[in-house]
Amino acid sequence: MMRVLLSTGLIGIIFLFSCTPRKTPPNPPMPVNVFTVTGQKVWYYDKYPATTQALSQVDMRPQVQGYITGIFFKEGAVVKKGQKLYEIDQRLYQQSLKTAQANLLVAQGNLKQAQQDADRYVYLNKYNAVAKQLYDHALITLENAQGSVKASEQAVKTAGTNLTYATILAPFDGTVGFSLVKIGDMVSVGSTILNTISTNNPMAVDFVVNEKQLQHYEDLLKGRLPEPDSLFTILLPNGTLYSRLGKIYTIDRAVDQQTGAIRVRLVFPNPVNDLKVGMSCVVRVHNQDEGLQLVIPNKAIVEQMGEYFVYVVKDTVMAPKGKTTATSHDKGPQLRAFQKKVKLGQTVLDKVIIKEGIAEGDRIVIDGVQSLHDGARVTLGNGIPQENNNNNGKKK
Repeated sequence: MMRVLLSTGLIGIIFLFSCTPRKTPPNPPMPVNVFTVTGQKVWYYDKYPATTQALSQVDMRPQVQGYITGIFFKEGAVVKKGQKLYEIDQRLYQQSLKTAQANLLVAQGNLKQAQQDADRYVYLNKYNAVAKQLYDHALITLENAQGSVKASEQAVKTAGTNLTYATILAPFDGTVGFSLVKIGDMVSVGSTILNTISTNNPMAVDFVVNEKQLQHYEDLLKGRLPEPDSLFTILLPNGTLYSRLGKIYTIDRAVDQQTGAIRVRLVFPNPVNDLKVGMSCVVRVHNQDEGLQLVIPNKAIVEQMGEYFVYVVKDTVMAPKGKTTATSHDKGPQLRAFQKKVKLGQTVLDKVIIKEGIAEGDRIVIDGVQSLHDGARVTLGNGIPQENNNNNGKKK
């Protein structure tokens, strides 16, 4: 009987211990390196894709029709205002001018004769020495002759203008492109494009900014803000920096309702024609943010669903599990990493400006951030909790 009782008790004790859950030891603190946030004076540029544009550009079209008989420029060359570029067959227009001039001489002769007849009949009419019908006819003939002279004069002007139009001149200083017609080609009034000419110095550069930035550029344009000499620069398609500095020229009349953006135009000196119309480039706008900026390493940023976070390390005192409060025996500094949402600013090399979410003096984790969770226990560098981090996470 005694053996049965002892066996039963022993089995109960074993069962009790087997049913008691084992306590899982807490994960050890994760060693991390931290970066102490400080305010810094930052030099950076906002960058915008841009395109070069001519301030003036014209498609040259003929104002008279005919065959091209002369081309007097080198394609792609810089030309001066009034320089002869094309010539259309002038023979027809020269003949038309001569005919108009001859008709004018005839009209002037008829006017002279009509004037003499009218003067004679006016004199005779004073003495009632001529029939009223002949007198009226003489005056009407004079008026018709005067009208014929005016019409003939206008015909001479038109013929002269057409002859002038047969020679196409450069409308302004600029650069011409490849000719779209050759000698012997037939051209029509207004429909045939001969060439395109555009100004090249200065050169316009257009880029688009968000409507939230509009007031800043309006202030620059109207002189309400100082415009430093180095405010606007451009990077050429090969990535090199253009040697000349630009200035704001104008702002488009309206914001695009679909994109909320508006076009801004700069102008850059282009004395040696390095900039060509239609080039893709990058506008760099030197920042004018005043004061110190909070700058942290890029690798400290964690992106989640389009939002950005950092882990800020803070000293905490935590009560052990099973206790509602920490006792004097439990108290002691523990470092924990807490997730903070931040608003990013401009990227500067391997760092990024933080606009919102952290403060100067915060310590942020810069290594192993992907392995952390909100409230995770951490140690600094060598595993020993540190009260401060003047060495930015380096071992002492």
